Amino acid sequence: MRMKLSVYLRCIVALAAVFIITWSALGLNLENQPPVVVRSVPESGAKNVDPAIREIRVTFSTEMMDKSWSWVQIAPENFPELVGEPRYLEDKKTCILKVRLEPEKTYIIWLNTQRYTNFKDTDGRPAQPYLLMFETGNGKF
Repeated sequence: MRMKLSVYLRCIVALAAVFIITWSALGLNLENQPPVVVRSVPESGAKNVDPAIREIRVTFSTEMMDKSWSWVQIAPENFPELVGEPRYLEDKKTCILKVRLEPEKTYIIWLNTQRYTNFKDTDGRPAQPYLLMFETGNGKF
């Protein structure tokens, strides 16, 4: 039993080493990957969001191309009313969308899709699609 466990552990260590060497050889690191959403306000999946908030913020893993975005609507009844144009903060990673939200409503927004890929980093790589969904509360806090 002890012998089998030792062989098993050696195999795991060997496989981990192969994985690390392969990862390094392929140059797989964060700098070589497309941008991803690392934070959103409100958070995706949030419930009872205050309908009085006036902006949606999405932060990416890297600096993004200015004036390039794809806030994609699935259905008009689940997309917020827009107030002005989107913009990036000085960090060039956080995109702000000014909105007017309604109480007790579900919002569904794709940031990029297979068809719409205008959220791009400064090297022109499209961000991975991200589904932002949240529900507003009744506004009585």
